[in-house]
Amino acid sequence: MIVSKLHYISEGNTPEEHLQNIQSACTSGVELVQLNLQNVSEDQLLEVAKSAREITLHFQTRLVISKNYKIAKEVKAEGVYLETTDVCPTEVRKHLHTWQIIGSAAHNLQDCETLITKKVDYICLGPFKPSTTSETQIPELGLKGYEAITAILNTEIPILGFGNITTDDVTDLLESGLSGIAVDQAITQNFDSIKVFNHLLKAAVTAEQRHTFE
Repeated sequence: MIVSKLHYISEGNTPEEHLQNIQSACTSGVELVQLNLQNVSEDQLLEVAKSAREITLHFQTRLVISKNYKIAKEVKAEGVYLETTDVCPTEVRKHLHTWQIIGSAAHNLQDCETLITKKVDYICLGPFKPSTTSETQIPELGLKGYEAITAILNTEIPILGFGNITTDDVTDLLESGLSGIAVDQAITQNFDSIKVFNHLLKAAVTAEQRHTFE
């Protein structure tokens, strides 16, 4: 599966807000949504994931579930996204369908090198800029950090940037060696920005890459 160049990381103060924002992102043409609902029970996450799957299927948008590979498998999402503290991707791979993808977070060169040996399908490397919402303050990489890491890695595995990315950053980020980006706040604040992101990323035209099933 070709990994989308633009990932929307869902936000919201409630599960309902996450679903509303996913709906808006799909309506605006995003290619992949990452359901990033935290601090809820597994039963509640499953119900929200089922609803998110219905929305994304309607728009023929890909869905990735944060952290919980069991739910990703149950709702037949396209994949799962793992943080650095989650279950090892090699172990997760044993439990997924063969067609499901695994994305994983990385914060430095060593993280990336480890994930490459574990054969993840894509890596989200960051943060690009300091986070205003995360409780753990991980040092930002900036453009120079991305340039240095991508030059050393020389891998075919897509490397995506994350961390307070706006449309103004995209051109420089692509020149730094990244394959794409994962965005939360900038999209949640303005879903019309998805069209701008897609244009700057030269993402596949939605109408061309999606097939309407009769």
